Amino acid sequence: MGTPRSSPTIRRRHRLWLAGLLGVGVAAVSLAGARAHEAGQPVATSASPAPEALEVDASRFAERSFDWFDNQRQRRVPAKLYLPAGKTAAGSVPLVVFSHGIGGSRDGYRYLGQYFAAHGFGSLHVQHVGSDRQIWRGNPFALTARLSDAAQASEALHRVQDLRFSLDQILAEPEGAGFDTRRIAAAGHSYGANTTMLIAGAQVEQNGQKVSLRDTRISAAILISAPPFYDQGDPRRILGGIDIPTLHITATEDVIRIPGYVSGVQDRTDIFQAIGSERRAPKVLAVFKDGSHSIFTDRAATGGRELNPKVKIATRQLALAFLNGLPDNSFRTMDAWPQRNAELLARFERRAP
Repeated sequence: MGTPRSSPTIRRRHRLWLAGLLGVGVAAVSLAGARAHEAGQPVATSASPAPEALEVDASRFAERSFDWFDNQRQRRVPAKLYLPAGKTAAGSVPLVVFSHGIGGSRDGYRYLGQYFAAHGFGSLHVQHVGSDRQIWRGNPFALTARLSDAAQASEALHRVQDLRFSLDQILAEPEGAGFDTRRIAAAGHSYGANTTMLIAGAQVEQNGQKVSLRDTRISAAILISAPPFYDQGDPRRILGGIDIPTLHITATEDVIRIPGYVSGVQDRTDIFQAIGSERRAPKVLAVFKDGSHSIFTDRAATGGRELNPKVKIATRQLALAFLNGLPDNSFRTMDAWPQRNAELLARFERRAP
């Protein structure tokens, strides 16, 4: 895949930090498909020969929805929390805070949230109302304009503030006493991966000033299909100072295409190379063969009916192994994963500090 290309028209019309954020909506998700997904269409699993089922046993997790409101910003912040079933000791449950891609919602990425909870983690899925499923509703001829509005720098900032606010809120809820605040990770797909990089310490510029949105409560990051920051220059300057462990997941056909712009897997691997480069932070990269940009969502067929569930299962297994390896940053918990998934992989790389 080549490096991203952007037309002069796009450069003049839009001041975006985040390149490729429209790809999920314009190139990878049909309007009808997005609505079916948001309506809770179940993920197909019958095509998957993997020994682990994609569907998670409902007896192993619990879930609760929240409809928070940030008075300071006059902004709704819906969220859904997945928790391990049964009683847990105070301060014993690690937490993942998840940010969806453009056009998503708190109900998305269930295959991850439920799985994390079934294996002892809390998973808080935050909905970003300025770039959520409302984009798909309304006049279809205005869809491109709604997508463009959702990708502006102001919404990128709001998304990070959504994560901060949600973390404050969940720790103040009755469930909050159960979380291990030393083990809070941020995760996201596509636009959500950019949001995750920002809260992890990416250094971007706005109006000629450097902006840092780092939340020191975040101790690790999982970046799935992360697009680059738009028009911000060398990614090492933006991402080199990130000092927490990161997991990067993509695929060889993880390509965003919109008129005047293409972003491929090379952008994802460039981010992997740049992130933490000044701090020698631990990082892991997995590149699946084939796939698609939206194979990591709850959509069942994208990237291939047989490949889709295999990649999802392998993705969540790797993410869990990464999370379990965080306390000592040895990541021995993922040693067997590349061999077990060799037929799916184009590349796997692990860098210790």
